[in-house]
Amino acid sequence: MASVRIREAKEGDCGDILRLIRELAEFEKLLDQVKISEEALRADGFGENPFYHCLVAEILPAPGESLGQGIGSKIIKKVAEVALDKSCSQFRLAVLNWNQKAIDLYKALGAQDLTEAEGWHSFRFEEEAMRKLAGK
Repeated sequence: MASVRIREAKEGDCGDILRLIRELAEFEKLLDQVKISEEALRADGFGENPFYHCLVAEILPAPGESLGQGIGSKIIKKVAEVALDKSCSQFRLAVLNWNQKAIDLYKALGAQDLTEAEGWHSFRFEEEAMRKLAGK
């Protein structure tokens, strides 16, 4: 079983974070939608007013071991701990409808599927639409 250490991300992790974002996007068949740069990650996550809170899971031995080792559960539990420490009342996850293993994991851990329970749809405004809205 893999050994997992979950820690706060550091500014020096931005290159690896971007690589992981790209790997996840490739897995989800959405690589063409990755628009962020390492510099933007650095500014948004480690600037004066960070926009997001990032955790890093260090997995030993190297990634690539088979699924089902509890790593996802450990990460989600740590996110819950950090969210509560920061006085958050909830956190949300996004998952593609074909990723049944992730859906099942989130439900097993107690997450409520808002698509089923409340009929929520997720929307995104991309740069072109934002420019039209802002008149730029």
